[in-house]
Amino acid sequence: MLETGRLYLRKIGTQDFLPIKRILKDKDVMYAWEHPFSDEEAEDFINNILTRYDKDGVSYLAVLEKETGKLVGICGLNYEYANEEKFIGIGYIFNKKYWGNGYAFESAKRCVEYAFNIMNVEEITAQIRPENFASIKVAENLKMKIKTRFIKIYNGKEMPHLLYCVNKTEYNGN
Repeated sequence: MLETGRLYLRKIGTQDFLPIKRILKDKDVMYAWEHPFSDEEAEDFINNILTRYDKDGVSYLAVLEKETGKLVGICGLNYEYANEEKFIGIGYIFNKKYWGNGYAFESAKRCVEYAFNIMNVEEITAQIRPENFASIKVAENLKMKIKTRFIKIYNGKEMPHLLYCVNKTEYNGN
């Protein structure tokens, strides 16, 4: 489990499936995917997270408000590919009810610190659609800069993405 001033981050369990499915089925939240997830897509997404815990040792974590215990989103480290190169990236998806509270940055910052200080990762990336200004703001607040642009194929469609990155030295201000 990871912790911030206002949040707990822990592995996702079966008790989290319903609130995460609600988030993934919200068209406003999932606009970067260009569609809300169906029940089946949401279940596949969550089951993939659980598989990655065993396979990769990391994936999205449930993000809970300390004050209420409510699941407000998911955030975590994931192995991802861009231009056929493998990276460890940070991702975050939050219930729109909690947008604007700084939870995405707060939880992503804690995950990045964990990656650099505990996992000894040298670089963290974030794959972001160019029009996803809220995610770009989080990445930039994490001291990330655009490394490259690339095309991700999703559901048979070409989707332009920006690959943001920060290395351990830049992040720690050395």
